[in-house]
Amino acid sequence: MPKRGSGSAKAARRRARKRAGAADARRKREFTYRGHSLEELQAMSLRELLPLLPARVRRTYGRELSAEHQVVVRKLQDGDGELVRTHRRDIPILPAFVGRKVAVHNGKEFVSFEIRAQMIGHYLGEFAMTRKPVKHSGPGVGATRSSKFLPLK
Repeated sequence: MPKRGSGSAKAARRRARKRAGAADARRKREFTYRGHSLEELQAMSLRELLPLLPARVRRTYGRELSAEHQVVVRKLQDGDGELVRTHRRDIPILPAFVGRKVAVHNGKEFVSFEIRAQMIGHYLGEFAMTRKPVKHSGPGVGATRSSKFLPLK
């Protein structure tokens, strides 16, 4: 069995490069959205920000939001850390909303989450799922005759 630590100079250089690469991988990368930092995005006006956003979001804000939507947007922009509860799932997330806590209705209950920078350009409803994943159990009423003889584990 070869001893660990002994080896050629080439192997030592390889190990050193691997350690240096691991340190770089752990370093946190700064968030950018289409080449702009979060601070730059928050400093932009809506008119400057719209060309950076996806087409559907540009169209939503370009056609003006309804009065109910504007109330929620104003609460999210001016919020002081309080939870904003809403049924409006079709509001696109802007950089001004980052860091705010929102509770969005999914049809049954309010799902609360904090808006992060990676959510810019998405809709509030995308983060409050309306359907639960299907979890199948054993055969039930109406199953075929042969399925009742399945072995139990």
